[in-house]
Amino acid sequence: MGFTIGGIRDLRPGTRRRGRASECTVVAEYTGLHGWDVVPGARATALSGERGARCSCGAPHCAAPGAHPLRHARTVPAGSTLREVAAAWAELPGAAVLLPVGRSFDVIEVGATAGRQALVRMERMGLPLGPVAVTPHGRAHFLVAPGAFAELPDLLYRMGWDGARLDLRCLPPDSHITAPPSDLAGLGPVRWLRPPELGTAVRPPHARLLLGTLAYVCHRSAAR
Repeated sequence: MGFTIGGIRDLRPGTRRRGRASECTVVAEYTGLHGWDVVPGARATALSGERGARCSCGAPHCAAPGAHPLRHARTVPAGSTLREVAAAWAELPGAAVLLPVGRSFDVIEVGATAGRQALVRMERMGLPLGPVAVTPHGRAHFLVAPGAFAELPDLLYRMGWDGARLDLRCLPPDSHITAPPSDLAGLGPVRWLRPPELGTAVRPPHARLLLGTLAYVCHRSAAR
């Protein structure tokens, strides 16, 4: 199955152009191939010789430097072409790529080490998997079907994990995650542990299929 972004190039499943593609082309893959909305976000610059970072939003005491949508920035909607993405990004050069949670997908967040271990287990078990990202501050984001945030307490209860102390949470709807290739809060780039593919990005797995393994690995990691 092929797909033309803005009539410029044909992108097919399995193609790996992200390392050399422009940021606009990556955003157009997110909107055009995977059906995700994209929100232009602030960027952070580490302060030389000081702690913290300066945010491109201009607020002198920004609470989340480089990790929030830019005020008044327009969402680039799912289905946008490369031409439309380029026009939007031209208005905000250097914007970070943010993905809104709760629309096309929800996000289960765990520690990066536990996330890597769980991903290996899931692949060996043949579980259905969606995209998985890892942040420079040590968190792993598992993209799952929308609705996971509301379902999580009941799912944990039914699986017997409701009383356990787990480094595991579902990000709330209307929050955002920073997506590759963007830098997060001046700490470094976000990377894909498992890149989005045509089918799994559009239809990520339900949280209940992954939650048991994630909870087990998080619990085992905490016990160590």
